[in-house]
Amino acid sequence: MTAEIPDSPVTRRGVVRLLNTTGGRLLCLAGSVDAAAVDSFWRRYGREPARVDRIDARSVTALSEPGLELLLDHVEAAELAGRPVALRSSSAVTRVLSRPAGADRR
Repeated sequence: MTAEIPDSPVTRRGVVRLLNTTGGRLLCLAGSVDAAAVDSFWRRYGREPARVDRIDARSVTALSEPGLELLLDHVEAAELAGRPVALRSSSAVTRVLSRPAGADRR
């Protein structure tokens, strides 16, 4: 049996946030975006993809399967609404996005 570690900025290694900027709404991902970071985002903002104008993932050092799902959900929602978003990604994000569908993403 393992002890539950509380979710706090000290224990969380990655972050996902929505920011209002002069250039519009920005989805920002940084650090090691793991399941805990995604869960924290969902608790704060809800599971429905937010309307965003840009996605900045340049500071992502690792992207988990839940992180990839969150990222792709926002990209797809924007495209379906007829407003594709600009994605600025790190090499870690580019590696995950370039893997063939169904490949192990760990």
